[in-house]
Parts: sequence; C-alpha cells; structure tokens
Amino acid sequence: MRRSSCAISLVAILCGACASPVGIRASDPLEVQRYLTRNVLTVGAPSDFSLNLLRRYDLTDAFNDDPEAALARLHSIAQTQGFPSDTLFALAELSFLEAEDRSEKQWYVAAAIYAYAFLFPGDGRAPLGALDPRERVAADLYNRALALAFHRTDQGVLALDPAARERPLPFGRLTVEIPPDVLLKDGCELFDLQPVSELEVWGLRNRYRRPGIGAPLAAKCRPLPDVVQPVALPPLARLPLTALVRFQSPIAELQSGELHGRFDLFSTLEVDSVEIDGHRVPLEAEPTAALAAGLTESRFWSKEFQGFLGNALGVKAPSSLYGLRPYKKGRIPAVFVHGTASSPARWADMVNDLIADPRLRDRYAFWFFTYDSGNPIVYSAYQLRAALKKAVALIDPEGSDPCVRDMIVLGHSQGGLLTKLTSIDSGDAYWSNFSSLPFDQVQFNAKDKELLSEALFVKPLPFVREIVFLATPHRGSYLAGPAFVRRLARYAVRLPGDLARIGGTLATMPAHGGAKLALDRLPTSIDNMSPGNSFIQTTAGIPVDPRVTAHSIIAVDDDLPLEEAGDGVVKYKSAHIEGVASELVVKSPHSGMQAAPETVEEVRRIFLDHSATSACPVPAK
Repeated sequence: MRRSSCAISLVAILCGACASPVGIRASDPLEVQRYLTRNVLTVGAPSDFSLNLLRRYDLTDAFNDDPEAALARLHSIAQTQGFPSDTLFALAELSFLEAEDRSEKQWYVAAAIYAYAFLFPGDGRAPLGALDPRERVAADLYNRALALAFHRTDQGVLALDPAARERPLPFGRLTVEIPPDVLLKDGCELFDLQPVSELEVWGLRNRYRRPGIGAPLAAKCRPLPDVVQPVALPPLARLPLTALVRFQSPIAELQSGELHGRFDLFSTLEVDSVEIDGHRVPLEAEPTAALAAGLTESRFWSKEFQGFLGNALGVKAPSSLYGLRPYKKGRIPAVFVHGTASSPARWADMVNDLIADPRLRDRYAFWFFTYDSGNPIVYSAYQLRAALKKAVALIDPEGSDPCVRDMIVLGHSQGGLLTKLTSIDSGDAYWSNFSSLPFDQVQFNAKDKELLSEALFVKPLPFVREIVFLATPHRGSYLAGPAFVRRLARYAVRLPGDLARIGGTLATMPAHGGAKLALDRLPTSIDNMSPGNSFIQTTAGIPVDPRVTAHSIIAVDDDLPLEEAGDGVVKYKSAHIEGVASELVVKSPHSGMQAAPETVEEVRRIFLDHSATSACPVPAK
C-alpha cells in the first residue's frame, strides 16, 4: 500500500515536471482584441510594443521602481543606435505615462517630440507599413501630449506668448518659435483657445472628427478694427482650429539635445492638411466639438422665447445676419432662417452634417438670420432682405461675383415665409390690404414712408437663385388659427418703436374702400399665419419668381391620409404648393424636422445639385 502510494506520488511529480510552461487556451475574441490593442491612451498602461522594449533591455523592474532613470537609460540606448523607430515609440508612450503619473509638462513635451520623430524622422528612413497600428497611436500620443503641454489658465484656456519660448526637457532643451501673428486669422484676432478633444459632446446627432496630426482647439474670434466683415460672427461662436509644432530635423536634434520647433495654428474649416517632410499630412479636426462649445456658451435655446416676446420683455434683440466663419471670396452664401420662437441653434444638426462634407464645406458660406419672430412677417422679411443686400454690397460692390449672386435661402416654418419674400414680386398686393388709396398719395413722414415701401412693395432679390421651404405654412397654421391664440399674442407681443409709430399713423388714416385690414393696429406674426389672414392669403397667391428654383420639404407626424396629415403645427395641405422643383415628405414633428436624417439628406442633395450647376468656380485644392 505504501509502495503504491509512493508510486502515485512519483507519477504526479513526473507529470508536473513534464507540464509545458507555455500554453494556449481559447478565449473571448473581444477580450483578446482589447488586450492586443491596449495602450497608455486607452487603459492607462503601456502597449506590448513598449513592454517588449523594456523587457529587451531588462528595464521592466527599473521602470516600475524609478521610471525617470529607466527612461534616461532607454533614451541613451536609443541615442547610441540612432533612435530606431521601435525605441522612439516606446519612449513616446512611456514618457506620456510618466507625465500622467507626475503631472509634469516636460514629460508631455518629451512624449510629443518622441512621437513626432517616430512619425516624421526626416532622415530618409522608409515609412512605416500602412497597417502598422503604432502610427495611429503615435499620432494620438502627439496630439494629446501637445494639448496638455501648453500652459493653461485657471479657466483651462491655452496661454500663448507670441515670442520664442524655451522649455526644459528630461534630455535637453526645446525652443519653440511662436510667430507674432499666429492669433490673427481671416480678419480677426483669436482668443480664449480651448482644447476640445477632452470634451464630451451631447445633443448633436453626430460627432465628426477628422483623424490626423495636431491638437484640436476651439477659439473665439474678435474682429480686427480695420477689417470690415460683411457678415458678423456670433459673439460667442467658436472656430475649430488645430495646433501643431513641427520639428525640422527631429532625429539629429534628439542626438544633440537641442531641439527647435515652430508653433502654428490652422483653421480646420479652411485647411485640411499641412506639409511635413515633403508630404501632405491630414490635420486632426474636431468641428462638432467646437460647434457644440459655441452653442453651449451662446445660450440660444434659453433665449428663443425672448426672440418672440423681445420688446414685451424689454430685451432689445435686433435682427442680425451671422456667419459660421469669416466670409471668404469664392463661396456661395447659404442662408438659414429660423421659425417662430426659435433660433439659429435649431439648424445645428443639419449644419454639423453639411460642414463635415468636404464637397460642401469649401463651396458654401453658411449664414444665419435671426429676428424678433413676433413682429409682422412683412417687416421681418424686409429686415432679412435689407441684411442680405448689405452683405452682398460689401462683398461684391460691382455686382460681378458669380458666387455671392448664386445664393440659396432655406426657411423653416415662419422662416419659410420670410424666405418666399426674397423671391416674389408683390406689386401693390400687400398695400391694398391696408388701403385702396394709391401709396404715393398717402401722407407719411419720409422715413416711415420709405420703410413701408420697402416692406410692402416686395421685389425679388436678384442674387437669390434657389430657395428651400421647410414645414412652411403657405396657407397658414392651424395652431395660429384659434382666436384666443391670436389675442394672447397681441397681448404679449410688443412691436418695435418704428412699427408702433407707423401703426399709429395708419390708425389716423381715413377709411378707403377695398381695405381688408383694420387700421387700429398692426398684426403680429401669429395674426399673419392665421389661415384667414389677408397676409397669408395674399402671399399664397403670389408665385415665386420663375428665375428662382424652389423646393419643399414637408413634415408629417401622424398616420392620416396625406391631405389631412400634419406635423402638429402645419398641415400638409398648407405646406404643399405647386411649381416647386421637388417635394419631399418626412416623418417628423414640426420643431425637430431640421435635424431629421431624411431632411438633412434632402438638403445635401439640393446643395450638391445646386453646386453642380452653379456659375461659381469650384475652389482649387
């Protein structure tokens, strides 16, 4: 028995001694993939590429005990070998980990330099294989390290001193040249530079990011005093930028320990790539994050109702024409007009998608008209036409620019009615609603008469070539129909001073046969959109100028037959008009239709067709 027990023990020992120290087992493919692709940016620990280098030079324990000394040793080894690619990658990743652990900017700078040298050695080395995963990781290391390396204020703003700046390194010294005019772009001064790759974005349907090289930022733009901007930028808008520090001979300078870099800023709505080592390299860009940052600060949504009750609340918000970016000659203006108690922010999802399309980004200038949407529609439409005329006159005083004179205007809801009034010839149809007395016989002061003439005698703008109606109540809105809604609007909406004065003058006019409107007060926009109102009936009967191409996008949010269906505010039969080049019905509620995927894709199609037939030359790349 004892002998048998000993035999069994001996067999167990022998089996254990023969067990293989290397083995495999089936595992979850997702877990294996996560393991193979892990790196310091995704899990806060080095990749196998870097761990292999530490093990190769017996530096694993040293890095765990004294990472600074281990990195100095690895740098020295790389220096004797001419900084091979695999060692540069490990140095970049391990330096970034050290920076994260110690919160010392010199290690972020070191990581950025190593990563740049790995990507752009500049010494005639063969490029990495196209499928080498280290290239994308190295670019991300450079981008993140660069964003974290610059000094920040308490508000997180990058602090740039437009002069040469010296920075100590773990292995030498870096001098960064910052050009004195680096913050001057497109006629404005950039300020309040915020890194955006660190931001979480919500509320927009898509987040667009163009992978490349550089640290994405968002900056505010202050117009230079001696530069006339034909279209203003919103005060809190942010432009997407990319910061880049380039090194002329990174390997040679790593050998010497004296490094020299040049800092540059690029507007990534204008520039897609940059030249490095004789090659075009794409720039990293975060346009969606910059757009979201500006919208958040602008508080457009919280101010929307003020735009309807502005004068009643004592909030003076004059109508304005804004641009998404400084205007550049050679671009076709695309003008977006919001609806009642709304704002330009309602176009955010659509514009976010359109500006991400390179076929449209360089081709169009995106403008937004904002106005007090409680005012009479003919007055708001007059303000829109006046703003567009002023911008076009500044851009093209000689009237010969085929780009600015190929404008496309898009209007949602009430904004669609304003849009129509850029493209019709009303004759005296609107004035006849007030009086059958010829307009030139009416006694007004010169200023008021000029305003009435501009507002009521509408001529098509010669530079508007295409228009798009979105959920537009051509025959009125059933939501504006009930008398109590109109009475509430009359009580709440206070007209601006010039309109109140004109209304008072109209009230003193003797009655004349044929007048369809009472002269004791001017109507609000809600009055105008009531199905029985003379304005909406008159406008519905005036055709769009035949030289203008019109399109309709109509929202429906119920399952009724089309002739009875609606979007909660506007019925299909009100939004449908004859004579348009195209009509698309989308399943969406009224207020969210601009963000509906079908709507965005239809607008993209319209823009691409418009672009293909435009006389405006396609910009050269």
